[in-house]
Formats: sequence, structure tokens, C-alpha cells
Amino acid sequence: MFVEHTLESAPQGSRRAMEATVQRLGHLPRAVAKLATSPHLLDGFLRLSAMFEQTTLEPVAREVVIMAVAARNGCEVCVAMHTGKLRALGADDALVAALCEARPVGDERLEAVRRFALLVLDTAGAVQDADLRAFLAHGYTRQHALEVVMGIGTYTMSTLANRLTRA
Repeated sequence: MFVEHTLESAPQGSRRAMEATVQRLGHLPRAVAKLATSPHLLDGFLRLSAMFEQTTLEPVAREVVIMAVAARNGCEVCVAMHTGKLRALGADDALVAALCEARPVGDERLEAVRRFALLVLDTAGAVQDADLRAFLAHGYTRQHALEVVMGIGTYTMSTLANRLTRA
């Protein structure tokens, strides 16, 4: 039902973002081609994603947040793409497998991020003080907690749009 756009068929407002994606990745991912139907959604997601990449959460922790959202929301394309990103970051097979299967991870600090992200989702942000303290006890900060929320928002948008468009 949703068109997989090319640079030529996409709405004018999506073309700049699509071209930038091709330059950065060397190809146009199917998800981007489908999301191009809405220039605002595509641009918003890509901007938020780039901003999330600049947060103070370490790269693997960011990917843990993304994978928690993607696995919970059943977004196969996100799970596949971010599995590749985790591997590029040097994540071990056990961590990747656990995240893909929405299971606890062996690394205590990364599990704290995964658990916190899921708590934020499950409680619509109304995380209990004890749960926030448990997250902070693993060396994370209140800023990190809000950055987790940013990642959840960004990748909730992505996972829902990807599922809707059958990316």
C-alpha cells in the first residue's frame, strides 16, 4: 500500500534527506524509501536519530535502547539494521542475540539500560523512584535517563512507521 520511492518518485520534500542517506550509507534503505511518502516524518526521524547519536549515552547503550524498542514493537527491519550496527560496534554475539530475542543481557550495566527503557515504555514515563535509583546506581545520570526517553520517542516513531509501511 505504501510506495517504495526512488529519488525520482519521492515527494520533493523527501529528496534531500534521501540523498543524504544514500551519501552516508552508500544505498537507500527500503525503510527510508517507504517513509519518504511523508517528508515531515522522514526528516523528523532522521534529525532525531542524528541528535540521539550525539547524546552522552555510550554508543552500545544507545543501541540497547533502540533494540529494546524495536524488539518490543516487533520491527524486524529495525532489529536487522541495528543488529548490524551492534556488530560494527564490536558487540558480542550473546548481547546481540539477547537483544534480538528481547531477553535480559549478560552485561549488568547494559541490562540496566534495557530494563529502564522498557520500564519507561511500560509505565508511559511514570517510572517509580526506586527504578530510577536502580538505573542511576549503574553509573547513569538523570541526563542519561532523559536521553533514553529521547531514544524511545525517536525509535517508537520509526518502528511504528516501518510496521505501518511494511518496510
